[in-house]
Amino acid sequence: MSEPITPTRTYYTVFAALIALTLLTVAVSFLELGAWHTTVGVLIGAVKASLVILFFMHLLHSSRMSWLAVLAGLFWLAILMGLTLSDYLTRHILAY
Repeated sequence: MSEPITPTRTYYTVFAALIALTLLTVAVSFLELGAWHTTVGVLIGAVKASLVILFFMHLLHSSRMSWLAVLAGLFWLAILMGLTLSDYLTRHILAY
């Protein structure tokens, strides 16, 4: 099985995008966004993680089993976050 050869320019472009997103994260940290502050930070972090997973970890050209492993991990993370948030968001109900 021959693996596709990714041009070096692609890696430099992704690296530049990661640096730009890091600078954007720093710039956003100085803004007063209120309740949206965490949401914007997590969204930028998710984009950066996606770039790293797709290009530097070579998931873009990998087998379906690798995609399944990543999707299973994301599904498990969603379950854990959902259970944690359901506990955290319902704590005010029990408080007297």
